[in-house]
Amino acid sequence: MEKFHCLFEPILIGEILVPNRICHVPTITSSSHIDGSVSEKNINHYSTIAKGGTGFIVVGGTSVDEKSCRSTGSNMVVDEDHYIPGLAWLAESMHRYGAKCAVQLQHPGRQVSLSKQDNIVSNDCEGLIPWSQNQTIFNADAIAINKTVQALSADEVIGLVGLFSEAAWRVMQAGFDAVELHAAHGYLLSQFLSPYFNKRNDRFGGSFENRLRLPLAIVDSIQKKCGKGFPVLIRYSVDEWVPEGRDLTESVKIAKEFENAGVAALDLSQSVQEKPGAGFDPMYYPEGWTIYASEEIKKQVKIPVINSHSLRNPEYCEQILAEGKTDLIGLSRQLLADPYWPLKTKYGKTRAIRRCISCLTGCWSDSILAKKEVTCAINPSCNNLHLEIKKKTTAPVHIAVVGGGPAGLEAARVAHERGHFVTLFEKSGELGGAILGCCLVNGKEKMKWYADWIRYQIAVLGIEVQLRTSPSIEELSSFDLVINATGAQSYVPEVHGLKEVVIPFEKVMTCPKVACEFHPQDRKSLPLKGTKIIIWGDHYAAADTAAYLASIGKEVTIITDQKEFGSKIEVIHKYVLFKRFQQTDAEALSSKPFKYPVKIYTNSKINEIKENELFLVDKSFNQVNIPYDHVVTCWTKPNIDLYQQIKAAGIDVVNIGDSVKPRNLHAAVKDGTTIGLTIEEHNLFNPNGNPINDLPIDVVGQILKP
Repeated sequence: MEKFHCLFEPILIGEILVPNRICHVPTITSSSHIDGSVSEKNINHYSTIAKGGTGFIVVGGTSVDEKSCRSTGSNMVVDEDHYIPGLAWLAESMHRYGAKCAVQLQHPGRQVSLSKQDNIVSNDCEGLIPWSQNQTIFNADAIAINKTVQALSADEVIGLVGLFSEAAWRVMQAGFDAVELHAAHGYLLSQFLSPYFNKRNDRFGGSFENRLRLPLAIVDSIQKKCGKGFPVLIRYSVDEWVPEGRDLTESVKIAKEFENAGVAALDLSQSVQEKPGAGFDPMYYPEGWTIYASEEIKKQVKIPVINSHSLRNPEYCEQILAEGKTDLIGLSRQLLADPYWPLKTKYGKTRAIRRCISCLTGCWSDSILAKKEVTCAINPSCNNLHLEIKKKTTAPVHIAVVGGGPAGLEAARVAHERGHFVTLFEKSGELGGAILGCCLVNGKEKMKWYADWIRYQIAVLGIEVQLRTSPSIEELSSFDLVINATGAQSYVPEVHGLKEVVIPFEKVMTCPKVACEFHPQDRKSLPLKGTKIIIWGDHYAAADTAAYLASIGKEVTIITDQKEFGSKIEVIHKYVLFKRFQQTDAEALSSKPFKYPVKIYTNSKINEIKENELFLVDKSFNQVNIPYDHVVTCWTKPNIDLYQQIKAAGIDVVNIGDSVKPRNLHAAVKDGTTIGLTIEEHNLFNPNGNPINDLPIDVVGQILKP
């Protein structure tokens, strides 16, 4: 703790003494009961964060009006008194571990996900935003429809004041220490506060004073109902990154107004959903890029300031606290990835921290955007009690894991932690698998954070690893169970002409950097001479290969048979990537523009490859001739040759990861964890080919008896 003195220093928020400077900034987990009441999942999630040592926890996105403003299908609600007992249960679960806690009160406005009304209650505008949860997908072509917008009348706006203050009273009655108002990211209070959104011509719109009228009225009403000793925080976007939107200059003025009104602390965020890069800050955004905001606002106010967005490393967090650039460290997705970040920091085990890689899959595109509960790509136990490593096995067995990619590594780690004897085989000289190609893509270096974490865990645990080894069937027959995690491999589809000139993307995406701790020394990349490169395929392999080659000055053309390139790529990363393809950049970023724009042919197939020229047929059956220097295939398929041989030999085997189906890191890690938790002595398999370990005792006996 001496090394991190500032992180573990107490601080006052209003009259509440927070034990340290680590704050869980609000994150909707969408895991409440369908009526919005507190669930056991809520209790487990937030109590785990408190157990991990976070000092101040803000429970995310809680609706003040169940009928009109559910921001997800199952977020928390606090518009009636019958929610108070569940909230009290939740508050106590965090207080038990010494944390202070608050509830964030929210009205999503135009960004409502679930509305029981025929229209959307909004300020006066709504947009079709492909990455917003407010859309209803109603057919296989993923066409989104929006409901009619109902602009609030002045009387209805006044009615909102009561909704918020009554909700705050219920939160206080439940035993929480504070409330926070959500006025960021284009939600309803953000719409009123923003010069970009608020075009009203009444007393709630237009001028700076009018735009602040609603949030200040809510603060005043809460203070009258709950007393001025009950802290009210406000979260708002410092820069909105849209034309005519709020910037730092106006945000400083807003900070002063909020302080004068008695707001206890400011929770600073970024952007609105029209410009999602800065709001969601995917892995392209560097750690600490928002510090300019809290550094400037802290000079103007005396109340505590919270900064978040891509804060991951304790050393960096300690530094910005010591330099007075923020008062509290806001962690959101980082605590999904590792709720024990504070505890590991306290004991100096920072290398054991599973740093969030900002992939936005489990916490956004695979969850909230898909109307599901929040999970985490690299922490499968997030919001899933069934995937926690709770106890050792009583009957350890010998396991062979074939393949050192994410699925195989996670399976090996979990199985070893449970007490099994694990041998990991990897045919190359390095563990990490497909994610290592991301090292070459400008802005995706965070992917290596997970690769390094899992490789470090394998080393620290002392798991036997055999590199540059492809085990024989005879060798594998000596194990009680084989886990096949051989991943996916590229292939060349049938095509007329010079099929043999096509290069697999794996050879192009081999990282040449030798400074890596886990570098095998004999790794070699394939330099491509010439400029004109054809990327043939789709999904992450094609996107990353195209981005890398474009960044080193190649003229890249992508050819995909899909109607949309990258339809299964995480949507915010795709937003940033497509801007770079067009030689621009997302808000707040300033990467070096590609020398050439990246061209994309969708609904197209290569018909023939000739020397230095290929012929494709587009969606209108037109033939297009394209010159090339190299053609790179990014078509992938499961690598199951070994798996089939093992099955044919009668050896117990299970197939996981991309060798089942090429997907993403989220799916691979979950597969690895699931099998690692399932393995037991008898290796019983159900008729679906899956191992099972939770059968009733009598059924096990009935099956195993002669």
